[in-house]
Amino acid sequence: MANVENHPLRYDLANELHARPFPSVPAGSQAGVIALKRKKNAAARNREADRQHLITLLDRHGAQHPKPDATHYFGQIGRYRLKWEQHTEFVTYMVMLDELSERPFDNSIWDIFPQEWVDETPGMCVTSAHFRIAEPASPKETIKKDLNDWFVRESLAVSRVLDTRTVIASDFRIDPTGHMRFAIFPDEGVGASRIGRIVQRLAEIETYKAMAMLGLPRARDLNSQMVEVDGGLSALLAAMSNQDHTPEASLGQLLSYATRLENMMSDSSFRFGATRAYSAIVEQRVEILREARFCGMQTFAEFMMRRFDPAMRTVESTEARLRSMTDRAFRAGELLRTQVEVDRSEQNQKLLASMDKRAELQLRLQETVEGLSVVAVSYYAVNLLTYLLAPLAYTVGVEKPILSAALILPVVGAVWLMTRRIKNAMH
Repeated sequence: MANVENHPLRYDLANELHARPFPSVPAGSQAGVIALKRKKNAAARNREADRQHLITLLDRHGAQHPKPDATHYFGQIGRYRLKWEQHTEFVTYMVMLDELSERPFDNSIWDIFPQEWVDETPGMCVTSAHFRIAEPASPKETIKKDLNDWFVRESLAVSRVLDTRTVIASDFRIDPTGHMRFAIFPDEGVGASRIGRIVQRLAEIETYKAMAMLGLPRARDLNSQMVEVDGGLSALLAAMSNQDHTPEASLGQLLSYATRLENMMSDSSFRFGATRAYSAIVEQRVEILREARFCGMQTFAEFMMRRFDPAMRTVESTEARLRSMTDRAFRAGELLRTQVEVDRSEQNQKLLASMDKRAELQLRLQETVEGLSVVAVSYYAVNLLTYLLAPLAYTVGVEKPILSAALILPVVGAVWLMTRRIKNAMH
């Protein structure tokens, strides 16, 4: 096996599976994550610009640069630890600080990002979340009090996860500082690696949830447009059953509807496809938390089922409706094209019948002309022969009128036979 040539990507692909390990987050610490997406009117995401923006931040703190063309980075920046990841549509910055602020969810953790650097960010914030990891073995009553102080009770989701040794909570609301809040209460003996996996999964749930929700405004906008198109398409299909409608005019109108639907589908296909992918990741991340109920409160899975799933079903139904309307417009177009072809076939048949009638009239006229031509040619031939044979006729005592009369029938017959022969040769 030592002499077998390796695939050029073998080691890169193997190392990719280990390129993004879970962070190590101890109890009594805090973390923050922010997801940045390109601006609405910008072109496709500029990966190099994202990487240069990260390098600018690292240079401010004198930290080591990532590898060229790297899509992820993890390193120490002063008393902070920074994890940077680049995705297809967005980039995420995760900040970890191994100490708790005196005031819960204090905004000081974000001081790692200077304001000048924030102002130059090549994108917009899709979501940001603040994680507070409490000291281990917090009493249940203390947890309940903190939850009541930190979160909105109506939308609060709480559950025990990973063999019920850790309590997680969030109300998925943006607090006055502009961030989502997540609280984590580990039991005694829960290691930093396990807490880090919980933080990473919660960050992914929030990030992918926010990205998936971007499909909802697009679906609502398309629904309002489809109502207009659906009304016009239904009226057009109803008019097709009338006897006095003109398929050509209807086909032109139908093509405008079909073109509009195709443009709508083309403009929304990426967003809806991304929404499906992000939604599946959210469901998977919630499932692997292995939740157990805490004090009778709703779990993360129940919150997603009540608040997140309806939005995803709206997107799915909008996509299905758009596809159905596009197919209906296509079928109506096929029907109209069939009607146009049938009408044109009838017109062609009438045109051919008219051409046959004209050809028959022309043939009759031609035959009439041919008869007149025989008479005319015979007249001149008789005259020529009369002048030619008159001297001979006088020698035998035949008068000119008698000679002309005797020549008429043979000449006419000869001319007719000659004309007939020419006609048969041409056909």
